[in-house]
Amino acid sequence: MESLSTIDSDLFLFLNGLHAAWLDKVMTLITDMWVWMPFYLLLIYWVVKQYGKRCWWVFLAIGIVVLCSDQLSAHVCKPLFQRLRPCFNPDLQELIYLPKGMAGGRYGFVSSHAANTFAIAAFLTPALGNYRPWPAITLYLWAFISSYSRIYIGYHYPGDIICGAILGILVGMIIWKLFQIIQRKVWKSKQ
Repeated sequence: MESLSTIDSDLFLFLNGLHAAWLDKVMTLITDMWVWMPFYLLLIYWVVKQYGKRCWWVFLAIGIVVLCSDQLSAHVCKPLFQRLRPCFNPDLQELIYLPKGMAGGRYGFVSSHAANTFAIAAFLTPALGNYRPWPAITLYLWAFISSYSRIYIGYHYPGDIICGAILGILVGMIIWKLFQIIQRKVWKSKQ
């Protein structure tokens, strides 16, 4: 029976091998967080529309969500597990397609991109109203596409992405629950 690591490597090689010249340009853009600026502006619009003058509470909470997910993924998980990114794995280096060149850091477990985007999605979905499907669909689609691009460019195994997404979703949900408690106490006292 194959080990989980072998399955992860095989799946990575399969997904990383699905490249095309036109897709290289798209994926190298998608993996850059700045290309999502119009989407971020849409999120800001949705939050301001939903919360009005109290929107700064949501923006503060989003900052805390990103801070927690990023610190946990980059400064706890990566040093703790020290799993080499695929592009630094000597057994895979000759097999990997790297349209953007080598990654900055040597370790990739868990993906900070996945943790951060899924954390924001998990927090903002209920914040923008679970009863409306478009924010949730849009947020999770963004998180998925952004995360998949990291496999495409050779920086993460699928396991890095999946575990980063799980970490992010947990962080987003926990901060949402804390936000609700604080919201009830603070907003009630100001009425």
